[in-house]
Amino acid sequence: MSIRILLIDDHTLFRSGIKALLSRQNDFDVVGEASDGLTGVKLAQQFKPDIVLLDLDMPVMNGRETLAQILSTRPEQTVVMLTVSEDSDDLTECMRLGARGFLLKNINADFLLDSIRKAVDGDNVFSPEMTSRLVQSLISPAPAKNAATLSALTPREFEILGYLAAGHSNKVIARHLELSESTVKVHVQNILRKLDLSSRVQAAVFAVQHNVPQPQV
Repeated sequence: MSIRILLIDDHTLFRSGIKALLSRQNDFDVVGEASDGLTGVKLAQQFKPDIVLLDLDMPVMNGRETLAQILSTRPEQTVVMLTVSEDSDDLTECMRLGARGFLLKNINADFLLDSIRKAVDGDNVFSPEMTSRLVQSLISPAPAKNAATLSALTPREFEILGYLAAGHSNKVIARHLELSESTVKVHVQNILRKLDLSSRVQAAVFAVQHNVPQPQV
């Protein structure tokens, strides 16, 4: 089955180039494109794509607002930021809002294609330059309100939290724990709800901050 992709970027030339690149892949299908965030939100609701590639700086509605709007109506939607911004605040805010990844526009074509496939498979994806910035967020103090909520997790949820800390996708977790992917997805949603978090990345950061054991896979 093809991976259905929605492009949201106000630079027509860049968007056309990305569309041409993606369209040459047998497993990709660009189902829509938008030049501003407001239109992008409407198209995401209409097409329900497998993944949204979203720029940050756009007219009408910026990328952060667009991301929040898309995920407010469809929390399971995979959204990856594709931007020129190397700002740490942009990175952390987008991940806090629930983005699945943060890619810079200077990445090569193969890295982009591989990242799209990984993100749809449940992984978090980042440009190499942004990895160190993400690591910095790991050493910031953990919110005190979350410390006590680990006890709210079931043993299985605690185990899966360790897998999230190690960066594993739902598919990998399901295989190792002999569960269905849908069951893993429910567990992940329960973890996020109980810990008052909004994304897998936040869950991974939380797990590292609280020394949750990571599996040896």
